[in-house]
Amino acid sequence: MTNATETEPHITHEPAPTARGPQVPSPAGDQAGVVLSAPEKPGWGHDMLRAMFIGLSSSKSLRAFAEKSTMGQAMSHRFVAGETVADGVRVTKELNARGIAVTIDNLGENVTNLEEARESSNLYHQMIDEIVKDGLNCNVSLKLTHMGMDVDEMLARELVSGLVDHAARVDSFVRVDMEGSPYTQKTLDLVHDLHARPGHQGRVGTVIQAYLFRSEKDVQELLAKGIRIRLCKGAYKEPPDIAFRDKADVDKTGIYHGIATHDERIIEATKAFATREKIDRDSFEFQMLYGIRRDLQEKLVKDGWRMRVYVPFGTEWYPYFMRRLAERPANAIFIAKNLLRK
Repeated sequence: MTNATETEPHITHEPAPTARGPQVPSPAGDQAGVVLSAPEKPGWGHDMLRAMFIGLSSSKSLRAFAEKSTMGQAMSHRFVAGETVADGVRVTKELNARGIAVTIDNLGENVTNLEEARESSNLYHQMIDEIVKDGLNCNVSLKLTHMGMDVDEMLARELVSGLVDHAARVDSFVRVDMEGSPYTQKTLDLVHDLHARPGHQGRVGTVIQAYLFRSEKDVQELLAKGIRIRLCKGAYKEPPDIAFRDKADVDKTGIYHGIATHDERIIEATKAFATREKIDRDSFEFQMLYGIRRDLQEKLVKDGWRMRVYVPFGTEWYPYFMRRLAERPANAIFIAKNLLRK
């Protein structure tokens, strides 16, 4: 996701085939979401920085240093609510008070043992209970590797199923996030399976990464089953034989079901399309990341549009933070300037 000062993306003004997909119940106010943004200005310098930040996101030594250092934590606070459930709930309440819905995520991935996977699952059960107790306009997002997919696939499926059961009982929703391409099919298989179980319809959804060549087919299959989608560009480094390399190509996919972006031109085009086609404002929402374009988030709410903000928290914030810098390296300069002002 990017700021509105970047180059204008290609925007199709014709209705996409998936724009009016199957309607499903909408617990906790969640709608299917599309994450699109303007392409970065092309050039080898940008590509080099993006590759550098993605590479750094997997550095164990730098991660260990950054997550424990005062400077690292100060930098992360722009995009991360804090380290505890209480921090996530606090920020959610603040956003809800301004009319903004939330999806909350405990940052973490690739746990290495069964105990860590169970601890992660227990934390998500706690999060769901806190959401219900405080009456928050919020749902949860999780990663399969945080639930132990790399350690014991059957356990991961069992843990996620338990969380969807919990969400269904309390009229909530679980979003299964997408990770790198080695996990794409496993994630989709699990979500299709969970959604087909009695009582789970409309209680579980997933994320599709638009830069993968396979994504349009995946979107069609999910919509045919009424499974809600967040379509994002993708923040992982993928080989050119399975993914678009040019972000401008991703913008041309034209798959819209809802839309979340920080680019005002895309937002204005979406609003105009919704008005022209008489699409109910309650049938989709804009989505943004915590810490980015807060002024625009509030303006959209004031103007009567739905808005949801992705709020991450946790001690394992480093990979997420580095992927945000990879999506738009200029964010690194922005954060450095803000730190210097303090």
